[in-house]
Amino acid sequence: MAYELKTKLNEVSAEDFLNTIEDEKKRKDCFAVLEIMKEITGYEPKMWGTAIVGFGNYHYKYASGHEGDMCLVGFSPRKANITLYLSAYLVQNESLMKDLGKFKIGKGCLYINKMDDVNIEALKNLIRKSIEYSHKLHGQQNQA
Repeated sequence: MAYELKTKLNEVSAEDFLNTIEDEKKRKDCFAVLEIMKEITGYEPKMWGTAIVGFGNYHYKYASGHEGDMCLVGFSPRKANITLYLSAYLVQNESLMKDLGKFKIGKGCLYINKMDDVNIEALKNLIRKSIEYSHKLHGQQNQA
């Protein structure tokens, strides 16, 4: 049986979604991330699934045969933090993370509590490098 991805591109407004965030500071921080990613990617924000604001897209295919589409970069406001979806390779690269500030990492995810905790220029650089790495790995594809 084929596995169907839940995180799919849809037509929900990213701005409308972000405006539902009750915590005013987190909402403001999410709009700041939106503007940074929009500026760097040149793409309009699109919703992926119910809670990921994404920019651009790429198609992936694993050796197992599993394949799908995902946003080039994105983020999601979570209860405890703001989760940024970037290249797993880069998030694990200590030299790129050294000037970022206060954060936690997971596999391909960067977790920040608030924008005041991070160096904005270092974050912008990390986003740029993530996009470059993704283009190198998957090729530059049609973008959503």
